[in-house]
Amino acid sequence: MSQTQDGESSPRPRWKRILLKLSGEILAGPAKAGLDHPTISTIAAQIHELNVMGVETAVVVGGGNIFRGSEAEAIGMDRAAADAIGMLATVINALALQEHIERSGSFTRVLSAIKMEQVAESFIRRRAIRHLEKGRVVILAAGSGNPYFTTDTAAVLRAIECGCEVVLKGTKVSGIHTADPMRVLDAEHLPRLTYQEVLDRGLRVMDLTAITLCMENHLPIVVFDIQVPGNLKKVILNEGIGTLVQ
Repeated sequence: MSQTQDGESSPRPRWKRILLKLSGEILAGPAKAGLDHPTISTIAAQIHELNVMGVETAVVVGGGNIFRGSEAEAIGMDRAAADAIGMLATVINALALQEHIERSGSFTRVLSAIKMEQVAESFIRRRAIRHLEKGRVVILAAGSGNPYFTTDTAAVLRAIECGCEVVLKGTKVSGIHTADPMRVLDAEHLPRLTYQEVLDRGLRVMDLTAITLCMENHLPIVVFDIQVPGNLKKVILNEGIGTLVQ
């Protein structure tokens, strides 16, 4: 427990440095495509809340609300070209999220795996860590900068590079279930799993490469519903929501 200015004790964050993974679909809100600014504002307020608590926060965003490479590949587009478009879509999302976080009151930096100096800094590991140490929210865009890798894998890679203690995956559901809870109403919520259980049961938490990287580097994952205001803080304070994979 830590002390507030009034001398009262306050809960201590479970982790000091975290990486938050957001899908592009989350930023689309109810529309399921494009940018829903009320939704983004709600998420930004939760991120700002962590920043005020002193939690060093990096964020990786997907681009599925704007462009999905897998769908483009299905109609015959070259995979590398489709992935490049998808990476650029994540930059759009990162810049939108940056605007809302700064409106909330936190300083931010967008670091891109693809060089575009006029809108974002280039990703350099030591630079990203320094921004985190200075209390800035670091938004990591353009995935890993390479085709054939998902933003889930990019998120885990960046978390490891930047010394994050956990990957928090903000979703539209309360955690991992035995089936898709959006389709199967009686799907059972699973509060805790091992990496191997996720792999053996074929649970769609993250892709195989991302899960394997987490397992090899002992990096825990928490899957939770970020659409509920205050849930991000509850995860950080270890209030028992979501699903922990470790």
